[in-house]
Amino acid sequence: MDNRGRLSYLIDCNMTNSPNSALQANALQASDTDGLVCQGFAPPLNLKDFRLIAFDMDSTLINIECVDEIADAAGRKTEVAAITEAAMRGEITDYKESLRRRVALLKGVTVAHMQQVYDERLQLNPGAAELVAACQAAGLKTLLVSGGFTFFTDRIRDRLGIDSTRSNVLEVENGVLTGRMVDQPWGDICDGEEKQKMLLHTCAQLGIDPKQAIAMGDGANDLPMMSVAGLSVAYHAKPAVREKAMVAINSGGLNRLLEVARV
Repeated sequence: MDNRGRLSYLIDCNMTNSPNSALQANALQASDTDGLVCQGFAPPLNLKDFRLIAFDMDSTLINIECVDEIADAAGRKTEVAAITEAAMRGEITDYKESLRRRVALLKGVTVAHMQQVYDERLQLNPGAAELVAACQAAGLKTLLVSGGFTFFTDRIRDRLGIDSTRSNVLEVENGVLTGRMVDQPWGDICDGEEKQKMLLHTCAQLGIDPKQAIAMGDGANDLPMMSVAGLSVAYHAKPAVREKAMVAINSGGLNRLLEVARV
């Protein structure tokens, strides 16, 4: 049984003795309210029933794809962005190789240019701070898992008070990107498989079942972690991600999740 089935089964069991069970059962079908789509379960849920929320960063918590904006400093944004778009749509199956190709095109960009991207182009997406704060207040641990780079994830972690992160390290020599990444103790690249592994590892550390976790993302490399979480959330996502997510926020901010999982 997949994550959608586990949760709808639990909700169905809770509804069997309800006089309105027939009406509630209909709510298990997909419903769309002002760009907020739920499928496979009957909202609302209780946010406090979850113990962990895992976020993607680029185009989920923040408004940009950092690798594309870094590439702009090298005059290669169009080329890099095309690879990014194909990877996020799931048209490139080898995410690691696609990231290596993009990072190679960043060779020669300075750390000062990356700081400029952070200062001038990167913004939190609407509702990001509110959602993170609400989850923390409800007792959830927060995890940031990104196919992007520690230069940005570390800053977003500190800015939002996120508990832990996993992402990729760009190799720097004399303040300049080499076009390579640095292997880490857990592996080489944080791709979809690594995101899933990190979510499961964090659940094990917390002593919780993965169905007590929420996974939120927008791209194909978020689907593995979304597939094992109790609640999967697509935010302004690619079509393949929207189709498989239990919740799809297609308009409005990240904090619209609080309309589904209430405090």
